[in-house]
Amino acid sequence: MQEIATNRATDPGGGLTVGAAASQVGVTIRTLHHWDEIGLVSPSGRTSGGYRLYSAADIARIHRVLVYRELGLPLEDIGALLDASEVDMTVPLREQRAQLMERISRLQAMVDAVDRMIEAANAGILLSAEEQVAIFGQRWEPSWAAGARERWGDTPQWVQYAERAAGRTPEDWQRIADDIAALEAGLAAAKRAGVIPGSAEANALADRHRASIGVYFDCTLPMQVCLGRKYAADPGFAAYYDAIEPGLAGWLRDIIDANAREHGIDPESATWA
Repeated sequence: MQEIATNRATDPGGGLTVGAAASQVGVTIRTLHHWDEIGLVSPSGRTSGGYRLYSAADIARIHRVLVYRELGLPLEDIGALLDASEVDMTVPLREQRAQLMERISRLQAMVDAVDRMIEAANAGILLSAEEQVAIFGQRWEPSWAAGARERWGDTPQWVQYAERAAGRTPEDWQRIADDIAALEAGLAAAKRAGVIPGSAEANALADRHRASIGVYFDCTLPMQVCLGRKYAADPGFAAYYDAIEPGLAGWLRDIIDANAREHGIDPESATWA
């Protein structure tokens, strides 16, 4: 008990005991003992009882250690810095500054990425209305993205969509739009040619359709079946597909259903999963 009391006192002869010094600078007594053991900060004096005493200069050195430690320097480098000449100390400091600037740059890039994800989650697509029409065509309605967010914004699929959309450039969207246009043209041509649902050609088109959805979020066969049913039942979706080719919405539903059956899935009991 006597040692603990002494460790937490200010020595009448001048200087701070280890407990008082630790309390003043905001570190633990164990930390100061460790720094003493490795020669980083050693107390200049001792009490009559042999306990460590830290002078004002020792406390100042501790504060410098804390500053360098806050910068991320390892203790061995801090010791070399404290004992170096003013000229020599600039070398590791400049190196540390370069590392800090690199870290700041990485963190800023992360902040920018998070901001884009937030914007994508809110807006649905990081393109202006003019860019959307230019990329997706005159039949595209920019309000569709906001409508999709209102309908599905609380789903895991929307989170996936926003994460992927956040990193896409206008060039990326153009490639996606081109792929969709090619798919829709292929669907229309197959419908006009009388391709039968369940045939190899129809199943291949259904697989291409699911892959096109997978650009936005992971789409399972049951989820695709649910989408196919919506295409045929929802007036907006039906009008979109039937404008490409009359009856295309229902035919697309049928080839999706047939392809699902080929994979052992009953379309009538398919759920969004």
